[in-house]
Amino acid sequence: MSKGEPDQELKKAFMELQGKMQETNQKLRIADVQVESLKKQIVHAQLTDKEIQSLGDTTRVYESVGRMFLLTDIPMVRENLKAKVAKCNEKITNLQSNKEYLERSMQESQDNLREMIKLKQSVGVV
Repeated sequence: MSKGEPDQELKKAFMELQGKMQETNQKLRIADVQVESLKKQIVHAQLTDKEIQSLGDTTRVYESVGRMFLLTDIPMVRENLKAKVAKCNEKITNLQSNKEYLERSMQESQDNLREMIKLKQSVGVV
């Protein structure tokens, strides 16, 4: 085994770990953006529900369906808004558990990177 061979192995593994860390960081940022977007949707739905609550029973309300609006009764609109909030909360929970997994994965990658550096230094000393 030549002296340059283990160095190449370490360099290759180092590059792979660095790539994995960058990919994980990107996924974490995407998850953060998605969580923020879902939180905004929840606030929007809650504000809409609050406004609809103050309307009289005879008020005509329309609900957006695709590119059109359907005349809908107030209790149905409020129920749909509550379902939307519940669905968003569920998605947030899933994204946060995925984020925790990604953070653990990134920490493992960083630990592996540190071990490789220590190994490279100890090989260099010998």
